[in-house]
Amino acid sequence: MNIPFLDIWRKRHETGHGRALATALAEDPEGVIELFSECELLRHQAGAAGLELDESPASLEALDQLMPRWRRDPEAVPWLGNDAGLYLGTVIIRSVPGAGWHVWPSGQPVIRLASGRELNVVESGIAWAMAGSPELSQVYAEASEG
Repeated sequence: MNIPFLDIWRKRHETGHGRALATALAEDPEGVIELFSECELLRHQAGAAGLELDESPASLEALDQLMPRWRRDPEAVPWLGNDAGLYLGTVIIRSVPGAGWHVWPSGQPVIRLASGRELNVVESGIAWAMAGSPELSQVYAEASEG
């Protein structure tokens, strides 16, 4: 069924968030990068386990070795996974030449590598928080290969 006003409404609401984030990234990239790197819940969980997150590739390996105590709290898993994905993206953009944040029309932040390949790091982070796979360090290794 073709309902023109519904199509217009859908287009406006489906891309509004993505457009706002993309605009913020274009206007203040350092501010958005700083915001994405906060990852407060992940940093708290890591700190409680004695791990300081220094935005290095080695910190991803250390995160992969943590006991996943957060899985006992199903409400925390998606939030922690989102933080893990943003942290993974932060490590990638700080250490892989040519990598940077990009925003899909849906509003999903992804990493775009110099090759043009895009990585949905938030999706990887959520999968890691839920099941431990893929390992964050493995996603980083694949990104650093180009």
